[in-house]
Amino acid sequence: MVQMHVKHGDESQFLFNTTVDVPVETVIQQVAAIYNGRLKVDRICSEISELADHGTTLPPNMQGLTDEQLVDLKLKDEWEERCVPSGGAVFKKDEIGRRNGHAPNDKMKEVLTKTMEEAKALISKKQAQANVCVTMEMVKEALDQLRGAVMIVYPMGLPPHDPIRMEFENQEDLSGTQASLQVIPEEECQLWWAAKELQRGKKLLEYLGKNDKTKIVVKIQKRGQGAPAREPLVSEEQQKQMMMHYYRRQEELKKLDEAEDDSHLNSDWSDRQALKRQFQGLTNIKWGPR
Repeated sequence: MVQMHVKHGDESQFLFNTTVDVPVETVIQQVAAIYNGRLKVDRICSEISELADHGTTLPPNMQGLTDEQLVDLKLKDEWEERCVPSGGAVFKKDEIGRRNGHAPNDKMKEVLTKTMEEAKALISKKQAQANVCVTMEMVKEALDQLRGAVMIVYPMGLPPHDPIRMEFENQEDLSGTQASLQVIPEEECQLWWAAKELQRGKKLLEYLGKNDKTKIVVKIQKRGQGAPAREPLVSEEQQKQMMMHYYRRQEELKKLDEAEDDSHLNSDWSDRQALKRQFQGLTNIKWGPR
């Protein structure tokens, strides 16, 4: 298997396994799906954290308004009574005014928090350090875990305008958000290796040869951004090890210099002629005037 270490810029993302016989276009589709799927999991986890603290999202026309403004405009959240968390709600006002403040109780909040941590760990960047390859099945499993936790806490479902529900239904609107800049559509996705773009319409073996036991670093980015920066000759971890080695070597040389110090030869006790001069009365002779 060819193992690809996928990076975005200089930041490690995940490991991906494939073979040299696979078309480049297929690899791009699979890598882009995993990359964007991991972003989706992160977005959902971020919203679930808010859901656990402040309940469901208010309708768009009520978000950001004060209680007085809501009364003046006679606006009411009709989904508040339908979408009640299991075990009842605990009121925790959302200072931003984005959510209705009817949060789940501590037990249900723990369900959401624990599932969120498990889902994040499943597709974490730390998997690359552990030499674990991330697959689309793992991304789907993380999404299923999150979907199941939300259904446990909100058996009646979430409002149709809630971003978590929209993410699960693939109807999310990311226009104008920072998240939209992170997503790389499959048709705009490019993979680079060794300062070369892996061209669609070719197979990996045209770049890597027939050796199926290869590990390479590829960089994912949008079309039109130019060639990404080359990988440094020495990795960050290797650089740390080298610095530690040089520091230890320097300390060892300092100790050797101290061990070879011969300043003690100027001391009285090391003078071989001291005893002879003492018998001859030649010690403590001063040549200056009395």
